[in-house]
Amino acid sequence: MTPTFIRNLIPRREKRAEGRPLLEALASITWVQWGHFWSGWLAWTCDAIDFFSVSLSVTRLQDQFGRSTHDITTAITLTLLFRSAGAVIFGVISDRFGRKWPLIINLLMVAVLELGSGFVETFPAFLAVRSLFGVAMGGIWGLAASTALENLPVEVRGLASGILQQGYAVGYLLAAVINLTLVPETAATWRSLFWTASGISAFAAFIRFLLPESEVFLRAKAAERERGGSTTKKTQIFLHETGQMLKKHWLLCIYAVLLMTGFNFLSHGSQDLYPTYLTNAKLFTDHDATIATIIGNCVSHSGGAIAGWLSQYIGRRLTIIIFVLLIGAFIPLWILPSSFGALAAGAFCIQFGVQGAWGVIPIQLAEISPPAFRATFPGVAYQLGNMVSSASAQIEATGAANLHTTVIDHNGQPKEVSDYATVQGILIGVVAAFVLLITIIGPENYGSHFEKSKTAFEEGGGRGATIDEDDAEVSPRDSSAVSRPTSVQIVDEKRSTPEPV
Repeated sequence: MTPTFIRNLIPRREKRAEGRPLLEALASITWVQWGHFWSGWLAWTCDAIDFFSVSLSVTRLQDQFGRSTHDITTAITLTLLFRSAGAVIFGVISDRFGRKWPLIINLLMVAVLELGSGFVETFPAFLAVRSLFGVAMGGIWGLAASTALENLPVEVRGLASGILQQGYAVGYLLAAVINLTLVPETAATWRSLFWTASGISAFAAFIRFLLPESEVFLRAKAAERERGGSTTKKTQIFLHETGQMLKKHWLLCIYAVLLMTGFNFLSHGSQDLYPTYLTNAKLFTDHDATIATIIGNCVSHSGGAIAGWLSQYIGRRLTIIIFVLLIGAFIPLWILPSSFGALAAGAFCIQFGVQGAWGVIPIQLAEISPPAFRATFPGVAYQLGNMVSSASAQIEATGAANLHTTVIDHNGQPKEVSDYATVQGILIGVVAAFVLLITIIGPENYGSHFEKSKTAFEEGGGRGATIDEDDAEVSPRDSSAVSRPTSVQIVDEKRSTPEPV
């Protein structure tokens, strides 16, 4: 007989049978809902462009500041360390006041600090600006994910989650293309990459400005106005409900941080120093290393969309497990070859697995989160995981500096190089095993209708209370008796009449 914990990886048949066919649900999405989704996707894409500007410029930054690879990667570490502060600040503001203006302000701060990164002249100043940038950058993911997913029909959220998360791979790809084409042609070199990234973030803020507030918050604010609630009272309720949420879900908070620690080690360990690995250990030119990076990310982002779609049918955790197993299977192809073609293929296969597993994360975190805290909870868990994994680049750089191997250079002569291949292979293998374990033992709330729940500034939001169209409170267990907001309402004639509450 199959063990219970394995059987539980697949959602119950009745859960998977709920709702409408995917194409029908897609056809019901309004232009405003599409706008919310793509504005969240664009914000997340900007996050990646801004972050990977440093990773793609390591060699040029070494020349600019006269520092080692280890020193330059300190900027990456500091950015990751300070992101958790931004997740708390912007997540709390978003769950309290709404999705629109917190995300606009967040994107504008990112744009200003990314622009400033391109003007610094000293290494300490560069580290200081990147630390502040980390605070601003930390708020993006939670706000982008909640903006993109909470207004969509539940039937498309798996696919939407995969596409949303691939904004990060697209951002990496765009940064690599800018680094390949624009940077070598400008006198400012690496600075032009940072300036361009700043402009794209400002554009994303403008796009979000054109769109209305999230439907969930429009409904909640209208209900509060009818009750006559004041700003002070809503803030008091928010603080009380936050305390209630932490009392009830403290163990879930710890689990989410552990899960995101593994996932962030998985992505940063396979991406941040990949160009450096190719140039130092495989003796690629900067141009060829950038091309390999582009190939690795050009098609691999399809992994997220495929995984997100698949998770709608076989569940979130089982999908993650399948794609993490793919990562383990392709580690040898990623580190053993020496030719450009084989290494580019290895990069594609590894990133297909990484992006596939990551593609399920936005909806998995949104569904297991306390529903009133869909910006704060996923964002803080994500960024605390980032903080724990912040030293991944330095771990790899330090390990490679102390572990050497001999390769044949372009002149046919043996040359001793830092063994990035072995270090990265070991790190990713260990992390993949950890992610498998933490995913198997973790919770899943497949198909959660979190859009029905009260917001964090409404009484009962901290314990997951829901509302109906008349704003009558019902038990979280009776959420099937509640209608969705108009913009995401689904009519299911086959569903039986709910019992009176």
